[in-house]
Parts: sequence; C-alpha cells; structure tokens
Amino acid sequence: MHDIKWIREEPNGLVNALVRRGTSEAEAQALVDGLIALDEKRRSGIGRLEELQARRNAASKEIGAAKKAGENDRAESLMAEVGKLKTDIPALEEEVKAAEGELHARLSAIPNAPLAEVPFGKDEHDNVPHEAKPHPEAPGSALPMPALRDYAFTPKQHFEIGEALGQMDFEVAAKLSGARFVVLKNRLARLERAIGQFFIDTHTEEHGYMEVAPPVLVKDEAMFGTAQLPKFRDDQFEARRVPSDSESADAFRRVTEEYKIDRARKGVAHTYCEVRLADGVELLLLTEDGIRRYDQVLGEASRLWLIPTAEVPLTNLVAQSILSEDELPMRLTALTPCFRAEAGSAGRDTRGMIRQHQFNKVEMVAITTPEKALEEQERMLACAVAVLKKLGLHHRVVTLCTGDMGFASARTFDIEVWLPGQGAYREISSVSTCSDFQARRMNARYRPKDAKSPRFVNTLNGSGVAVGRAMVAILENYQNEDGSVTVPDVLVPYMGGATKIERA
Repeated sequence: MHDIKWIREEPNGLVNALVRRGTSEAEAQALVDGLIALDEKRRSGIGRLEELQARRNAASKEIGAAKKAGENDRAESLMAEVGKLKTDIPALEEEVKAAEGELHARLSAIPNAPLAEVPFGKDEHDNVPHEAKPHPEAPGSALPMPALRDYAFTPKQHFEIGEALGQMDFEVAAKLSGARFVVLKNRLARLERAIGQFFIDTHTEEHGYMEVAPPVLVKDEAMFGTAQLPKFRDDQFEARRVPSDSESADAFRRVTEEYKIDRARKGVAHTYCEVRLADGVELLLLTEDGIRRYDQVLGEASRLWLIPTAEVPLTNLVAQSILSEDELPMRLTALTPCFRAEAGSAGRDTRGMIRQHQFNKVEMVAITTPEKALEEQERMLACAVAVLKKLGLHHRVVTLCTGDMGFASARTFDIEVWLPGQGAYREISSVSTCSDFQARRMNARYRPKDAKSPRFVNTLNGSGVAVGRAMVAILENYQNEDGSVTVPDVLVPYMGGATKIERA
C-alpha cells in the first residue's frame, strides 16, 4: 500500500508508476487527483472535528460559569449550542470515517511502484534476460549450468510419462475433487515427497533459512497484508465453518445496533422480521437489507482462506510488530500445500500438473531493511537457482517487465526451467522484492539502531521452488526411451536408494 503523504508531496511519482504499469496518463492523473481530493476531505473533516470537540468542551465549562454568575439566558444558549454539537460531532465523525474507509479502499487497489531498473513492457514478450550471479551463501549457485540433453527419441510430456508408468491419475482425482487435481501413486508419490524434502533441507542446512510449519488457513487480515485481498479474491479458496449460536447472536446484536443507529440518523422507524438460530432461539431482525448484512457479518466471523502460497503466513509473522534491527535479515522457509482457484486461467494447461488447484511448494521469505533489499533479492535468487543446478535442470532467469510483474512486486526475477516434452521454458520460481508495500498493509516495522522512530521493513518472497513443477521438469528431462525415469543423484538418498522409476 502506498503512503498518502508521499502521494500528496510527490503526486507525479505515483502517476509515473501507474503509467509504467500500463495505465494511461489521463487515467493515472485522474486517479491521483481523486486520492488527493479525498485525502483533503478527510483531513479537513478531522480538523473541523477537532474544532467542534474543543468548542463543545469549552462551552460545557462556560455553562457552569454562566449559571454561577446568574446568566441564565447565556447558559440556555450555551446548552442549546452543546446540544447541537452533540448531534453535529457524531455526524461529522461518520463522514470522516467514511472518507478514511474510501481512501483506504482506493489505496489498497493500487499496485506497487516498479523500481527504476525494471524494464518497461506490456507482457512476457518484453521480459529481459538476467544473469543470476553465484552467491557465497548459496554454494550450489556456483555450479555450472546443466546442459540441455540430446534424446535419441521424441521426448514425451510429463503426464504421458506419469500415466504410462501407472502412477499419475487425473481421472480418479477428477472423481474425488474435479478438474485440475491429480493422484500420485507409488514411486511418483515418494518422488514428490523427496523433492520437497530436498528443497527444505537445502535451504535450512545450506542457505540459512529457518524452517516454519505455518497454518494453511488464514484470516482476511493476513490475505490483505500480502495483497491477495481484495483484488485477487476470485483466485482464492474460501473455507467456512458452521458458526456457533453465540457467534450468531453476536452478529445479530452487532447488525441490529448498526441498523438502529442508521435508522435513527435518517429519522426512519425500525422494521423487523423473524430469524431463527440453530438452537431454536427466535430473534427479531431487520428487513431484507438487514438480513443480507447479518449473513455477511456471520460469514466474516466464520471465514478463513486456504493459502495460495506460504508467503502469506510467513510474511504475516511480523505483522503489527516492531522488530529490532539486530533481528534483520529474517529468513524463513516452509513446505506447504498451496491452493489456487486459477479463475483467470480457463483453457490454459488443462492437461497435466502445470496449473493445479492444489500443489506443494517450498517458499522463501525474507524481512530486511530497505538498504539491503536488493542485495537480499539476488541472494534469494541464488538459493533458488542452487537447488535447480543440483537437480541438473537447465533453466534461465528473466527480469519481468512492468506489464508482467505481480501486483505487490517492485521487481521480480522469474526462473524458467526447460521442459523437453513441451519444447519450451516454463516458470518454476518467482523471486520478488516488494519494498515496503506489504509492510504498510500489515504495519510491520523495525527500529533502526541510530534512530528513535521505527521504519517499515522491506519484504521479499520467492519459490524455492514449486514441487509439482520440479517433478514435471524431472520427469521430462530424465525420461528414458523405455518409459522409465532416472532419479537425479541428489534425490537418490530421499528415494531409499532407488535410481530409477519404472512401471510396477
């Protein structure tokens, strides 16, 4: 989320950032002008509110003095003024609250500003090759780039290999859960587990990340903090539990109170209808609009979200916190299932494991100071590259252009692995620095050693890497003409010594 103070002082900064991301200059200027006008309305309302509150307090004191002096007319006039202020102040408070809410909503819908070095472009065709430099704290990153393999046969795609092995079943998965799920069996099930274990071991034992086992169900606030909400709501899986009777009653009381205040302010009589709770308790609630609001409040109370990536819980570990500078950089990693609705990918990668609703991924997250963020991003990239080199998987790295980068990102490197069955490079990891964009949304700060006031941290995240896509790459790159798959050397210990996967 952007700082409204920065927007006030440097409006052209946000205009230019939006233009670089593909917004027309006229639209960007109108958006920024609207933000500044709304902020002015908010600030003006706060100032006026402070004046009215000060006058109410002063007039209240004057009433006693007037009565004591026998100035009854003046006391009556002051009491009438205070009575009016007691009506005007709550109304103005509601106006300020509404302006603050609207400003917050508008700011939360604006993407992060790309760094100056991010190439300008419209889509993936404008991405630019990037040289991933070896890092001394990621030893495997110094290994030579694995060579492209020559095949004496036409390479197959991963799903053809897995189905021929009898260990990858999409039809059974569809019976259980629908499209975009898979059932892995036997050696392929173990291979998936082995890949994830290899990744997490490497990052914790060699790269200095602390392993975390986070919840995979999170609240609205966590999803908002990393910017999955509200913009990408349709891409998420929502989970709800049956609310308890006490939650139902609390929701009823909250909505009824809101309703009474609203109706009283408008001078309209209350109207109610009957509602029955699960335990048979009958309550008189509002009209149709109130019922909808009641359902909304009740739903919010019982709703959690399945994480689309462990970035969400890992980054939110520092939400609403003030860290000491000595705690930074904080490096965290987790192997979790991830869940994505893929609402915007209709017709894309419908075969195979490239784009699933559920998949496992090892995530890396770093929390650091603004001065160290770009250096940390290169380090994180080296860690992701290291595990691919150890697996012997040929890949390339690109810097995403302004039109292809994610909503919360200030700069993103994508690692694309070579898939001989598809004859194409496909993304297997994204490594992003988000500047203080997420930190502002979650109020995550640190206290510098040489300063009294806390500053917002910088957050980074990267796949280290996607387990399912790594399996896809292994199956396609290590396939043999007889249909078997050779196990990469680094995974043999995790596979109980097996060097080859064959049809059982």
